[in-house]
Amino acid sequence: MRIGELAERAGTTPRTLRYYESRGLLTARRTEQGYRTYDEDDLRLLQQIRTLQDFGFELEETRPFVDCLRAGHPAGDSCPASIAVYRRKVAELDGLIGQLQAVRAQVGAELLRAEAELPHGPEPRCELGTEWDTEREG
Repeated sequence: MRIGELAERAGTTPRTLRYYESRGLLTARRTEQGYRTYDEDDLRLLQQIRTLQDFGFELEETRPFVDCLRAGHPAGDSCPASIAVYRRKVAELDGLIGQLQAVRAQVGAELLRAEAELPHGPEPRCELGTEWDTEREG
């Protein structure tokens, strides 16, 4: 298949495919006329790259998965190098989750403090609502 068809089937653009090629993640074969051609294996590589990027992997982090598929393995994550990337990503995500939990705890504490300091009078009205009510009455 040609570059446009592969891009369409993979849900990307020919420009992205040329970029992947320049990074060594995708290898195009050439026709006698110089057109790039690809096959179903290339589509599998792209699907692997796109899935990993959807999970937040950087492009370079997809390389071991691509190399694993190119080596003939049934899945891009059935090689030790791919497993190592998974482990690093899980550790990175665990760190981010910890940071988010700490921020959430701080924001929650600030909310409790702010609510405790509210006067026991009526709920404050939104100024936008006040303007809107005034316009409706007038």
